[in-house]
Amino acid sequence: MTYLQLAENTWNKAKGRSETQVLCTLGRGDDPGLKDRLVRLARSLISRLSPEDLCGGELAGGWRFKDAWPYGDVYVLEKLWDRLGLNDIVQSRAGTRKYGFSVERALFALVANRTLAPCSKLYCWEQWLREDVLIDGTRDLELQHLYRAMDFLEANQEEVSWQVYRKLQHLFNLDVEVIFYDTTSLHFEVDEEDEATGEAGTVKGSETAGGKEYEALRKRGHSKNGRSDAPQIVVGLAVTREGFPIRHWVFPGNTVDVSTVQKVKEDLRTWRLSGCVFVGDAGMVSEENLHQLSLGGGKYIVCMPVTQGSEVDRDVVSRPGRYKDVAGNLKVKEVQVGDGARQRRYAVCYNPDEARRQSAHRQELLRHLEAELSSVRQLDGEAHTRRLCELRASRRYGRYLKTLKSGRIVIDTEKVKAAERVEGKFVVRSNDETLSAEDMALGYKQLQRVEEAWRTLKTGLKIRPVFHWTPHRINAHVSISVLGLLLERIAEHECGDTWRNIRDDLKHVKLAQLSSPLGDVWQVTEPGPGARNRLKSLGIRNPPPVIRVV
Repeated sequence: MTYLQLAENTWNKAKGRSETQVLCTLGRGDDPGLKDRLVRLARSLISRLSPEDLCGGELAGGWRFKDAWPYGDVYVLEKLWDRLGLNDIVQSRAGTRKYGFSVERALFALVANRTLAPCSKLYCWEQWLREDVLIDGTRDLELQHLYRAMDFLEANQEEVSWQVYRKLQHLFNLDVEVIFYDTTSLHFEVDEEDEATGEAGTVKGSETAGGKEYEALRKRGHSKNGRSDAPQIVVGLAVTREGFPIRHWVFPGNTVDVSTVQKVKEDLRTWRLSGCVFVGDAGMVSEENLHQLSLGGGKYIVCMPVTQGSEVDRDVVSRPGRYKDVAGNLKVKEVQVGDGARQRRYAVCYNPDEARRQSAHRQELLRHLEAELSSVRQLDGEAHTRRLCELRASRRYGRYLKTLKSGRIVIDTEKVKAAERVEGKFVVRSNDETLSAEDMALGYKQLQRVEEAWRTLKTGLKIRPVFHWTPHRINAHVSISVLGLLLERIAEHECGDTWRNIRDDLKHVKLAQLSSPLGDVWQVTEPGPGARNRLKSLGIRNPPPVIRVV
């Protein structure tokens, strides 16, 4: 009987001879399943090695290892790009016009770079596309081609977005009954705001100019990241319940959230989305906006600002009633204000854990404030010290202070009681009579989908810093970032995991360039178990072993 074993010979210096050590027994030589086990073992061993380890430079028969690149993540992005039909969409919009380069390849390179290794367009062209990755059809691209591709995307943004949305709806049967909308601000590392409006054709002869007028975008306004000192833009994003971004907007930096709603509503109407439920934050709320959202039978769920003395503070939050447990720590009660056609439905949402946290924070803040006030000398009729003025103007402390007729600054007990009344609470309003108070609360809670999108855009895709200054290039940069976000969300939706984990598994699939006396071969390593599972979840076939022979 013959048995196969994996053994290793080592030299024993003390004994002056070699010794054989059995590492494992593979089985009987006549076992019909032995060959399959050996193949699996070999593949498993190879998957742990890089092409450099396998080749070691010079190979038998004149073969030589030349270079290697991560390939699995690029391969998956390209398949998702094709699944959305972006290849056909771009080529269709380009028509028969001769650009002298592949616009589609340039756009894919920009989106893939934003998703895998976000950097400036210059670094993308100088380093990333030349050294770090190998993307078919991009080796001959020049820097000006990347910029011209951005101009093409901006000129065709409406049609490209619409076609991608239709394809996305077909592929995933999107739930567009509810659309979540929110805005964020992106600041620029410059001192001066933009001047008045200008044409896209600031780049003379650009094919995207077309006489189109653009608003000056980089303006100072209310910053959501604490950089009110710098010019900024405001970006709006609409996402589905599944977290897919379906449309975005770029507004001047001095635009307030409440003034963006009408534009968003009109654009969604052109996509026949006017019948969906619009979910927005407190910054979107005004009577004019609520009127606009309700036109044509439109429905909305919005979070209401609780300002002292307002209807929400006076008649909603303060009204007694029993809360119902909804989910986890969320409790909800419904409040109706007014009669007949003017009746307004509110849902008061309460989180006991959040209330305790906010209460502890407020009490600690008031202790610090009392200590600050007691340490500052105040006399009736005298001017305030610099420290008192700082406390009064502070966003942290100023909301709890008031100035007496004598000029003294003290803690306002009414403001403290008002803060106690709303701790752990938020108020949601809707005009959809078919929604219960619980549905209203849970619908608004899902607005976190947009918050997740902002986090991904700012951290993973690094939409900032923005190295562009012309309005049409800024718009194109945001569009490329949102396309990258969409590809990530598709992968996450199919795999049920984060893009970071998916990408880490896929990066183990490498592309190696081997040279022989007869020519070069570009060969792909066998996907390991992690990469195979990701490809299976995505419905993508394993990459071919050899992708090019020259």
